[in-house]
Amino acid sequence: MDQAPGSPQGPQDAPSLPTCYRHPDRETGIRCTRCERPICPECMVNASVGFQCPECVRNGSGTGHAPNASTPRTIAGGTVTADPRLLTKILIGINLAAYLVQLTLGDQFTQRFELIGSAYYQQFDSAQGVAEGQWYRLLTSMFLHGSIMHILFNMLSLWWIGGPLEAALGRARYLTLYVVSGLAGSALTYLIEAPTTPSLGASGAIFGLFGATAVLMRRLNYDMRPILALLVINLIFTFGPLNIAWQAHIGGLVAGVVIGYAMVHAPRERRSLVQYGVCAVVLVAVLVMTLIRTGQLL
Repeated sequence: MDQAPGSPQGPQDAPSLPTCYRHPDRETGIRCTRCERPICPECMVNASVGFQCPECVRNGSGTGHAPNASTPRTIAGGTVTADPRLLTKILIGINLAAYLVQLTLGDQFTQRFELIGSAYYQQFDSAQGVAEGQWYRLLTSMFLHGSIMHILFNMLSLWWIGGPLEAALGRARYLTLYVVSGLAGSALTYLIEAPTTPSLGASGAIFGLFGATAVLMRRLNYDMRPILALLVINLIFTFGPLNIAWQAHIGGLVAGVVIGYAMVHAPRERRSLVQYGVCAVVLVAVLVMTLIRTGQLL
């Protein structure tokens, strides 16, 4: 995803992040809360506050927490938290709760909140869809699923990919990535798919996490083969004979790569401006796609 390093770097291109003291080839923005040495995700050990390095954990009291130590930060500038998977757990809980509501209330609930361009539903006695001004469907459809296998596969992917990514980015940036990638997938589906074809599922957002994870692993010089193999397998299923909304997958993946690159490569001195500015640009693209398609359907 990211380009390979080029020729020898000049002073202005020198890496802005320190490298892990146990893995000198891995840059990191996280430091041990006791000794302040830089540590990569593989070396982080959960502590009551932040993370500690393996040596400080083995030594018990360690070298003592430096009085002037700054708040630990992730590689993207987010705050290191005691539970790095909290938002991932919450997102999984929301998806599971929405699916239980679907099972309880039936098709009428699903048809009210799934993504559909424009269609006439007899039970509502009116046309329903994004073209009718129900833009909330771009968001709500991200939390609905069509079957037990559908939600099981998506939630397992969210747990495997989302947890480590949340720890690496920080909660605010991770949540922004998830929501914006999901909206990008919904918008591309709305733009291309037939207006009467319903679509639902968290796949767009999850493919955004795939894309950002690939960018992050390339940034940290990790072995790219596992994530690329997993991505290829998912793309094979996407374009297979299973009637999957490939537009949501591709839209989420592209948004995830773009946002992920901004998250881990933004210069430190204007990091937040670049990161959230790129997210805003992707949201503008979502708005433009939605307006174009709505104009075509009305």
